[in-house]
Amino acid sequence: MADKKIYQASTTAPVNIAVVKYWGKRDPKLNLPTNSSVSVTLSQADLRTHTTAACSSSFGNEDTLLLNSSPQDVTGARTQACFRELRALRSSLEASDSSLPKLSTLPLRIVSENNFPTAAGLASSAAGFAALVRAIANLYELPSSPTDLSRIARQGSGSACRSLFGGYVAWQMGSKADGSDSVAVEVAPASHWPTMRALILVVSAEKKGVSSTSGMQITVATSKLFKHRAEVVVPQHMEMMEKAIKEKDFETFAKVTMMDSNSFHSVCLDTFPPIFYLNDVSRSAIRVVEDINKKAGKIVAAYTFDAGPNAVIYFEEENVEQVAGVLKSALGSLDGWQGRDIKVQDTEGVDAKAVQVLKEGVSRVILTSVGEGPIRTEESLIAENGEPLKK
Repeated sequence: MADKKIYQASTTAPVNIAVVKYWGKRDPKLNLPTNSSVSVTLSQADLRTHTTAACSSSFGNEDTLLLNSSPQDVTGARTQACFRELRALRSSLEASDSSLPKLSTLPLRIVSENNFPTAAGLASSAAGFAALVRAIANLYELPSSPTDLSRIARQGSGSACRSLFGGYVAWQMGSKADGSDSVAVEVAPASHWPTMRALILVVSAEKKGVSSTSGMQITVATSKLFKHRAEVVVPQHMEMMEKAIKEKDFETFAKVTMMDSNSFHSVCLDTFPPIFYLNDVSRSAIRVVEDINKKAGKIVAAYTFDAGPNAVIYFEEENVEQVAGVLKSALGSLDGWQGRDIKVQDTEGVDAKAVQVLKEGVSRVILTSVGEGPIRTEESLIAENGEPLKK
């Protein structure tokens, strides 16, 4: 009689926001980058993907994925690459121990939920693929380290490899053609510099006009600045950033974060036709951060923007009033401040027009901090009978 048992495992995985950006691929199929990158993993209390992976002979013949209650296509090359590599690792375990159930041959049922807008420039694919890979690795009881799994998650979404770690993470670009050395490594755990905070100004929850994947391809093909960024600018920024993190030097961390964001978006503008990920609200956020720093007489805040208009503003806990307090005076009516005891500060010396644009253009705020990597959980999204749990 066939084994109809339902095997399952669940995990949560974090969002990461790069402070030295990844942009451009030397191998699109394997998601091999043209430059290394560094990110900060954000707290899962505020931003996470929760994923349950299950397998059973009772699931029919096809793998399925449900994201936020909506069926997703799993036939794409990226998802298939992750499934294939994880199954191969499980298969080799099964070959070495005949007592293990043959999970590698069973169809997968994946159920996933984000607690933040998907495809809105909040690194949803990074958390999503990190959670998918980690959940299946747990299901298959693979002995793989986060760095080993980062090679697989990278093939699903480049930046997903960094979400397999907490704290401060580097994605080493590598040089081998097969991508075996293009992996994520920990620069420092969250506990090393726990006072790092991030305030995200959600400018638009709409899907991006130009996806990161197509944007990168156009940039690589047309931008003259791109080569200089990959070969000269980023290696310098990587060295400075890793040193700043290890020394908890916020001023250097902030400078490099802002300079690298500017460099990345300059390359997007140098693409033909140009790619505009920033909008008027984004530019107003830059102006406000500059004025906050001017007002403080030193650098207490750093802006950065991924491939989208949302501003991520890093600061240290000791400067929460000087940074978040000023922004709360303009955006205090929005969702995201609840339960946060932050005194409102006056906006004297801060560009009034920029403040007004933020008031009109920011839809919500997310106040968060540096956090941990994927966490195994007993909270399942799939019932004992194998059916997805209804919300």
